[in-house]
Amino acid sequence: MMNSLKDKAVAFLQLVASGEVREAYRRYIGPDFRHHNPFFRGDADSLMLAMEENAAKNPHKSLEVKRVIEEEDIVAVHSLVKQKQDDLGGAVVHIFRFHNNLIVELWDVGQPIPENSPNENGVF
Repeated sequence: MMNSLKDKAVAFLQLVASGEVREAYRRYIGPDFRHHNPFFRGDADSLMLAMEENAAKNPHKSLEVKRVIEEEDIVAVHSLVKQKQDDLGGAVVHIFRFHNNLIVELWDVGQPIPENSPNENGVF
């Protein structure tokens, strides 16, 4: 049974990554949802359609959660996201704001993982 906001944020991302975008929205997105992705309009439908298009183009997309932080109504999920299995992928942080146990606001930031990085610690 999922009780924590952390569980809900991770479940939402896992459903989206697996292509179950509408189910993710049905279960976890609240009324008046808004997001801050600069590439799409800020409403729920615009982001949902973009997520569906991405899932259709990348049926083997993967999301590996590295860490999750919860503070009051905010949850941050730090993940390795790969559009295709053999991609290096990207380090992505999704920040969720919840109200009444539903996601009402979302921010996402990411950086591609470079092929040759001088940093011996890696991105995670």
